[in-house]
Amino acid sequence: MPLDGFFGLHPNLLQLAALYGQGQLAVVHATATSYRDRSHFDGQNVLESGAEQPFASDSGWLNRALALLPAAGKGLGVALNSHMPLLMRGAVPVTSWSPSLLPPPQRDTVSRLAALYRDTDPAMAMAFDNALRGNALARSGPRTPAGGPFPNMMAAAARFLAAPQGARVAMCELGGWDTHVNQMAPLGALSSNLTQLDRGIAALRDGLGPLWSQTVVLVMSEFGRTVAPNGTQGSDHGVGGAAFLIGGAVNGGRVIADWPGLAPAQLHEGRDLRPTTDLRSVAMGVLRDHLDIAEDLLARVFPSQHRIAPNDGLVRS
Repeated sequence: MPLDGFFGLHPNLLQLAALYGQGQLAVVHATATSYRDRSHFDGQNVLESGAEQPFASDSGWLNRALALLPAAGKGLGVALNSHMPLLMRGAVPVTSWSPSLLPPPQRDTVSRLAALYRDTDPAMAMAFDNALRGNALARSGPRTPAGGPFPNMMAAAARFLAAPQGARVAMCELGGWDTHVNQMAPLGALSSNLTQLDRGIAALRDGLGPLWSQTVVLVMSEFGRTVAPNGTQGSDHGVGGAAFLIGGAVNGGRVIADWPGLAPAQLHEGRDLRPTTDLRSVAMGVLRDHLDIAEDLLARVFPSQHRIAPNDGLVRS
């Protein structure tokens, strides 16, 4: 689906195409972290830590950003995940939630456990109570229409964000993008994941209702893919890629790119899209202009030996 006469979207991204037309989607292309060595594990660590090198920090940049919000960010973050991702780890306490794979417990069991913890372990009692309230909130409201687990998680994220005194920042993951084989298969992993992403964004928008106008969603990956297909009709680990900014508060309807070109001499190491925008500058622009974190404090979020300037104009004024 054409966007601006040069770039286009995959046909499965119907909701995102509509949001682009409404000025609520901006694409930042030819972007990457500082990492160049193409390991999923190291690349994701750099993406989530915000550091220059893998495993240089044991906290995530979004948690460090929460620390700069009012009340030091306490109670303002939630991770929709079965584990606490590095992005949200750090000094600021953050809630997490993921749907249980087990049947719901009997009410009597819950009551007995709550009483046991109250009498023996106050810290555990508080954690148990918080978990119960979070689970009730995540499962409240109407069911998300059939569409897969990611839309359901995004609908739950909307309930955490929309609740009175609820979270201000939520993080969700969608894995399975390692398309080394048959990338363009109509019912393959790429097609399925793009559909999940599209429906997930729609579920978040619908769940937030009027709050969507105050929302920015940042979609990022640890690295891009090779420009040319491989021998199994897939793509291999690359460097440069695209990030999406989505939401009613986004200054969208455009593709933001210092486009490097796809000719062999223009590629990174002759195979990958050459990044021209640091992903950290995109995140910094959102933190400054949407979460109102002062620019001189952003070095606490992204400590770097290099000067990185926030990307301007990503959020509506």
